[in-house]
Amino acid sequence: MKTATKWDASVHLETEEGMAAYLNAALEDGDTSVIAAALGDIARARGMTQLSKETGITRDGLYKALSPTGNPSFDTVQKVIKAFGLKLDVATPA
Repeated sequence: MKTATKWDASVHLETEEGMAAYLNAALEDGDTSVIAAALGDIARARGMTQLSKETGITRDGLYKALSPTGNPSFDTVQKVIKAFGLKLDVATPA
């Protein structure tokens, strides 16, 4: 009998471009739980301890807010995205 291992996106997020594309895909989906989970995946890929230092948010607070069941405030999202070296951009639909 084969056992399946849980797939972890954070293992595959190695470049800034990849992280930005991953987050953009989550934003296009529009589901807030997908967006929070994508932010959490990127946070784990970059290092939660370092992110905690850069944002001033505790590691536990980040894990909770950036989980699929989390509900991060917009302030938290802004701090996390800035710490990633990314920015939110608004555009009209093509």
